[in-house]
Amino acid sequence: MEQYELTVEGMSCTGCEETVSNAVRQVEGVHRVDADHETGEVAITADEGTESDVRQAIHDAGYDLPA
Repeated sequence: MEQYELTVEGMSCTGCEETVSNAVRQVEGVHRVDADHETGEVAITADEGTESDVRQAIHDAGYDLPA
């Protein structure tokens, strides 16, 4: 299991946090998600090798991740 944080652009309210969190929770292997629209950070605890799927889920939910 690993923990990592991603910076997400475009989260401006608690509804955005919920949208991002729900999208990430759908990724197989994700155990915990904490999104904070004030900092733009999403903390994730997941099985190893899930980061690219998590990034895709966030992108598919309509949010951007800086390179």
